[in-house]
Amino acid sequence: MDIFEQIEIIKRGTVEIISEEELKEKLLESQRDKNPLRIKAGFDPTAPDIHLGHTVLLQKLRIFQKLGHKVLFLIGDFTARIGDPSGRNEMRKPMTEKEIRENSKTYQQQVFKILDPEKTEVVFNSSWMAKMSLSELIRIASQHTVARMLERDDFTKRFKAEKPIGIHELFYPLIQGYDSVAITADIEIGGTDQKFNLLVGRDMQRIFNQKPQVVITMPLLKGLDGLNKMSKSLGNYIGITETPKEIFGKVMSVSDELMLRYYELVSDVSQAEFENIKSGKIHPMEAKQKLSKEIVARFHSPEEAEKAEQKFLKQFRFKEVPADIPEINVKCRDGKPVWIGNLLKTINAFPSTSEARRKIKEGAVKIDGARVEDDNIEIAPGNEVLIQVGKKKFFKVYIEG
Repeated sequence: MDIFEQIEIIKRGTVEIISEEELKEKLLESQRDKNPLRIKAGFDPTAPDIHLGHTVLLQKLRIFQKLGHKVLFLIGDFTARIGDPSGRNEMRKPMTEKEIRENSKTYQQQVFKILDPEKTEVVFNSSWMAKMSLSELIRIASQHTVARMLERDDFTKRFKAEKPIGIHELFYPLIQGYDSVAITADIEIGGTDQKFNLLVGRDMQRIFNQKPQVVITMPLLKGLDGLNKMSKSLGNYIGITETPKEIFGKVMSVSDELMLRYYELVSDVSQAEFENIKSGKIHPMEAKQKLSKEIVARFHSPEEAEKAEQKFLKQFRFKEVPADIPEINVKCRDGKPVWIGNLLKTINAFPSTSEARRKIKEGAVKIDGARVEDDNIEIAPGNEVLIQVGKKKFFKVYIEG
């Protein structure tokens, strides 16, 4: 693929690339030398599961893999002991070794729902940081000033508000920066709240005589409330291990505006199709269903996505159905399908099969929200259907074998 085409694909959904010219040079060099670039993204295992917000970075990593590059998925089991101060207005509660270990396991299991395992190397920053001597750490710390650290927006706010800033927190960006040295990263991807840390990585690589990494920042995915960053602690998240029904329903619940953002950041649709959705050529409800199915299919399967859609549509159509409708079990004779006329008579919807036929022809009977057009249809054993007669009469019927 042409380098400029690659750059356009990489740029989709990004906030900033530092710098685009350096990115072009690295891509050209990689293509010329037939040597894949090393793409880094770090994740501290601070929670047991990955949610859709994390997948913004994972999707971008996957794009680099499709372009032939190698991903270094860095699990910050050492930095998790400090806690990333990015975007925090107070110190994090320290995590236990057991929590870090358990969360790291689930991260390794879940990331390959998106990433190609053949083009991914999982690395732990404890493998080099735990061996680092105090004198080496002091040497790294001596390359940066407290004044520089206080340039961080979160530290500045806490300092002005006279909220504590732990000395250990000042080490966080230094360690994240050194991670890039340890794995000789060509590109590092992170959220906009990570920009300071990512730039420290560039500085650190220069200090260690490495070519500085290109920094790519991605927007923070807003949660279901449309206001705050997606977070488990806020309860506004979509977990990738949730059931198909839960994922489908949650995606369908977002606003049309937020749906477009989700398409841009976590969907695989083509740019042309995305433009059609943005312009309104595809109805928002249809677009949202498509997005919901895509996300369920990615984390479960296309079959589960289809089932989740059917369940949702059925529930959506029946939202006006009274809660106290009769539930009736109807037995089939010899396990054969039940003719609709007999079924309507059996459940006492009509006094006779002829009356049932007449009402069907008048359009007065619906099954699962759809008007019955054919008075000869049969319903097979094992099906549960919602029958509506007129405007207000409902029956939930299960056909037993």
